[in-house]
Amino acid sequence: MCGSSLSGARARHYFFKLIHGGCKIVFWIKNSNGSKHWKRGSLDGHLQMKASQPWCLGIGDMQTMSAHRHRHPSKRPLWIIVLISLVCVSLIGAYVYPPRRYSACYFFASSVCSPFKDWLPPVPARELTDEEVAARTVFKDILSRPTVQSNNPKIAFLFLTSGTLPFERLWEKFFLGHEDRFSIYVHASREKPVHASSLFTDRDIRSKKVIWGKISMVDAEKRLLANALQDADNQHFVLLSDSCVPLHNFDFVYSYLMETNVSFIDCFEDPGPHGAGRYSEHMMPEIEKEDWRKGSQWFSMKRQHALIVLADNLYYTKFKLYCKPGLEGRNCYADEHYLPTLFHMIDPLGIANWSVTHVDWSEGKWHPKAYRAQDATYELLKNITSIDENVHVTSDEKYETNMNRTSFTFCQQKMVQQRRCLWNEMQRPCYLFARKFYPEALDNLMLLFSNYTVI
Repeated sequence: MCGSSLSGARARHYFFKLIHGGCKIVFWIKNSNGSKHWKRGSLDGHLQMKASQPWCLGIGDMQTMSAHRHRHPSKRPLWIIVLISLVCVSLIGAYVYPPRRYSACYFFASSVCSPFKDWLPPVPARELTDEEVAARTVFKDILSRPTVQSNNPKIAFLFLTSGTLPFERLWEKFFLGHEDRFSIYVHASREKPVHASSLFTDRDIRSKKVIWGKISMVDAEKRLLANALQDADNQHFVLLSDSCVPLHNFDFVYSYLMETNVSFIDCFEDPGPHGAGRYSEHMMPEIEKEDWRKGSQWFSMKRQHALIVLADNLYYTKFKLYCKPGLEGRNCYADEHYLPTLFHMIDPLGIANWSVTHVDWSEGKWHPKAYRAQDATYELLKNITSIDENVHVTSDEKYETNMNRTSFTFCQQKMVQQRRCLWNEMQRPCYLFARKFYPEALDNLMLLFSNYTVI
C-alpha cells in the first residue's frame, strides 16, 4: 500500500486511487479553522514533502474516516452461478438422453417420458449415408408409383408352417367358390406337408429351415413374398401360421383388405425391456432408438409395401447382424421388430398399426394363449369378431438395488395403449383371422364356421 505520514489536523479524511499501476492520492483536507477543501496529487510528491514525518494509520484515524466513502469489493454470488449451471446441465442431459424410467420421467417432465424436446432447439438433421440415400430413393419411387391395375385382383395367402397344415379343410370351406380371387403359397420349414385339400396341392414353395426368434423367420417371410409377387394379379398379401383360422367369410375379408389403401402391420412403441430394451446401438446411425418399434409378425400388406420388403437390404442387414437372441445380453427377435420399425421410418401413415390376426397375450407368458377343442365355442368366436379396439400392452421391468445393505425394488408398470380400429375412417371389427388353435379344435370349428363367419 502506498502511504506516508498524514498526521495532524490536515489528514483526517482521505482515500487512495490506483491509476495504471501508479499511486495517486486525493486529499480531503480539514484545516484547523474548520474549513475543508480537496487536494489531488501524487503520493510520491506528498511523501517527498512529508518524508520527515513518518506515520501509521491508527484507531483514531479509522474512527474519523467517512464510512460511505470506504467501498469493499463486492462478493460474487457463486452459489447462484453453480445452481444455474447444474440446471442447464440437467436440461441438456434430459434432452440428449431422454429418461426412460418412470421415476425419472416424473421428475423431468409433466407427462411420462415426454422430455423437453418440444421447446428445446431441434437436433440438426444428420447427413445420410450413401446407402441410406439409395435405399430411400428406391422406397420413395415405389411408393409414388400408381397401383398396378389388374383385371383380376387377388389376395395372396402366405402360410408359414413347419409341416402339414392342420386346418386345410377349414380353409377349403373358406375359399370355395372364390377361386379367381385368391392364391395360396406354403412355406414348410421342417417337413414336406401332406395336403388334405386339393386347393393346397402344388402350392409349396422352396423352403429352408426356420428357427424361432432368429432372422430365418424374416427370410421365410421374404421368400413367400418373392414367390407371390411374381403373380401381377396379387395385390394384397396375408401372412398366416399353421394355427390360424378365418373369422369371417371370404367376401367380408376380400372387401376389408382390397377396399382400403393401408397395410395392416402391427406397430407400437414399447419403452420396456422387451421393446426398447432390445435395441442395440450398433443399429446406429441408420436406425435410431426413437424409431425402434415392436409388433406382431402376422401382417397383411399391399403390393407396394411387399415390394419394399424385398427391395430393402440396408435395414434388413442391421437386423440380421444386431437383432438376435443372446446378443449383448439381450434377446432381440427380428420378426417382432423388423417390419414395424421399417415402415414406421419410411411410411408411417401407410400402415394401420394393428394386425388383422387376433392373438391373446393376456396370460403374460412367452407364448400366447392356445385354444383347445373345448375352447372353440361360438361365444369365443363371437367375442373375438366383435372387438373394434386394438390393445397394446408394454413390457414391464423389475430390478433391485442395494444401498447401505438395504434392498430397494423398483417396478416399472405396464402401460396399456388402446385405440379404435378405423377402416377408411370408420370404426370396424379389428380382426379377420385368429390364432392360436390346436389341431384338435378342427371339428368344432368346422361345425361353427357357417354361423360365426356371418357375425
